[in-house]
Amino acid sequence: MKQIKLIATIVVLTVLAACEKSEDPSENVIEGTYLGTLTHSDGLKRNGASQEEDAVAEVTNIGNNLLEIHCYSNELDTTFVLNYYQHDDSVLVCFNGEDFENMYGHMLGQGHGSGSMMNDKQNGETEWTHHLNDEHEEGDEHFGGFSMQDQAFGYRFKMMDGDVPYYLQFQGKRQEL
Repeated sequence: MKQIKLIATIVVLTVLAACEKSEDPSENVIEGTYLGTLTHSDGLKRNGASQEEDAVAEVTNIGNNLLEIHCYSNELDTTFVLNYYQHDDSVLVCFNGEDFENMYGHMLGQGHGSGSMMNDKQNGETEWTHHLNDEHEEGDEHFGGFSMQDQAFGYRFKMMDGDVPYYLQFQGKRQEL
């Protein structure tokens, strides 16, 4: 009788363990269409038009902690790929590949030496703080992320008008399917 109870308990625990979600929860929550606005952060009006316009960001998880983001409005239409990192109730983004190297002056992953990227986290580090500690210096600029509680995405585009830099700020809320 004891063996039957033990076997039944093991079977139940195995079934429960098998039913656990193994996917990163952010993959399901981040992906989607975000409706929002694109705002000129320099405060100037463009051609007499408002400094805020409707915009859309379509976010797709393409694997390996990479997101493809297509952001478009009347003024902007761009697609780019970013790395994403969990940080408490947020998911923050950073450049990858050549964009990372051009922005920060070294290749992504050089801060890890011979260790693997996420397996050398210290106690209490989130993916984001680990990324910052390994890959960045104090004051390195980042441009956006996701609020999981608000289901919102914000991103600041650094633009150039000749030699004059300015920013466009996208802020949007994820739409339910």
